[in-house]
Amino acid sequence: MTAVFIITAASILVYMTGWFIAAQICGRNDIADVAWGLGFILATVVSLLAGGIYPLRGLLISALVLIWGIRLALHIHNRNRGKGEDPRYRKWREEWGKWFVLRSFLQVFMLQGILLLMVAIPVIFVNQAPPAPLGWLDLPGLAIWLYGLVFEAIGDWQLLKFIRNPDNKGKLMTTGLWRYTRHPNYFGEVALWWGIWLMTLPLPGGWLTVIGPLTITFLILKVSGIPMLENPYEDRADFQEYKCRTSVFFPLPPRDGG
Repeated sequence: MTAVFIITAASILVYMTGWFIAAQICGRNDIADVAWGLGFILATVVSLLAGGIYPLRGLLISALVLIWGIRLALHIHNRNRGKGEDPRYRKWREEWGKWFVLRSFLQVFMLQGILLLMVAIPVIFVNQAPPAPLGWLDLPGLAIWLYGLVFEAIGDWQLLKFIRNPDNKGKLMTTGLWRYTRHPNYFGEVALWWGIWLMTLPLPGGWLTVIGPLTITFLILKVSGIPMLENPYEDRADFQEYKCRTSVFFPLPPRDGG
């Protein structure tokens, strides 16, 4: 595991450095969001090749990550196309002043690379593990992954369609899956990583890779996901109303019964 992890980590370091350089050239750090999904593809491919074992479970999980990573990267690119830099990144650009370049490198690209590696630990682990037959945990793991992917994709599609309708400018998205959770895309992403982790459990020591889904869950619930996204809306009355009746994360019926 150590050798494969080091090789994968080194590839991610070079990869994120390349994206940092590209960000300085094009003048927008939000391309780091596109790099996120594609980075998992790189980590998956590198760990699979470095492991040199190509176990069936590893090939299956690698295929799942490739599907998810490509979809996410394309969605973010499509969402950002033709727009200015994301307000979150633009705010940091203003706040960091003369330290902007250095802090961009360390706090945006290098930090994201480290977090990416932590989330991808189940994939890296399974790609270097001795071959083992698929078992009864693989089916529910695959089902949870599929559920998460579909939930995330539908949530993203519904929001993108809503935003692109001029009649919805300045309004909140509160319909579709967004009626049952304020963040269906985040819920789906977390769910699919727990599904992948479940598929590692039949392997000796597989349970230790729980650091992967725990990391993405913590990031989304407490750090760069929900808190950062909801903070700009806290002073809005319509958001407070939506917040009172709609689950923050897990899909649940609206509390007003509507």
